[in-house]
Amino acid sequence: MEKAFDRAQSATCEAVQIFVKSNRSWAVRPLDEEEIERFKTKAEETGIKPVVGHASYLLNLATPKDSLWRKSSAMLVTELERCEALGVPYLVLHPGAHVGSGEEAGLTRIAHALGEVHTATAGFQARILLENTAGQGTNLGYSFEQLGWLLTHTPGGERMGICLDTCHAFTAGYEFRTAEEYASTMEALDEAVGLERLFAVHLNDSKGELGSRKDRHEHIGQGHIGLEGFRNVVNDPRLAGLPGLLETPKGDDLQEDRENLARLRALIEM
Repeated sequence: MEKAFDRAQSATCEAVQIFVKSNRSWAVRPLDEEEIERFKTKAEETGIKPVVGHASYLLNLATPKDSLWRKSSAMLVTELERCEALGVPYLVLHPGAHVGSGEEAGLTRIAHALGEVHTATAGFQARILLENTAGQGTNLGYSFEQLGWLLTHTPGGERMGICLDTCHAFTAGYEFRTAEEYASTMEALDEAVGLERLFAVHLNDSKGELGSRKDRHEHIGQGHIGLEGFRNVVNDPRLAGLPGLLETPKGDDLQEDRENLARLRALIEM
């Protein structure tokens, strides 16, 4: 996993997001001490921080299916243990999909699972960041109010924070494209969640239109949010110091990341 730092450095990154285990498999190989040491050494050498973890896409804490719910909760504990061992402070998590049981039931299941995870990881420094979703299908967490509800109603919820995904927010109906509309979006986030609970931002343009509920990322400035929308984000002093993370399409040489980062940096008004 320490190779993530070399790749990030080659793309001119100042922060990086990684998977702390395979993101599409339930199998998990234990970390050995040598691997942990290599990771921490490379983090120190490159100065790239923070490192943000992203939980496996297989997890679904909102499912009404007990076996998957228990399996997801157990794997989330494992991923937090790996974050703690590696010194990764944040683990971004999609809240889950209710798959027909209803939003209220799904949210309750998520809060219950997260409470059990917190009990199993008492004293950990690593914290879960709930990511807002596009609301595609039966995915929960598409509204800031749902995220706020989870922070409030989860046992140990004070340990959690939020990761704001620009693409997901936009296709869920939140505007970024003018200064006034961006201000309204951030006011809604502050009111429902509290900006002090925001610890990371996913900077993704959107192939889908406003309110389309489509989770399809696009390169910066090439989607429906556009450069002016990102100008509002990168010049917001309230977000200063937070990691801004690209989840845009990329090839092996990461040239797309370099181009997207250059576009974002060019928008910063000194």
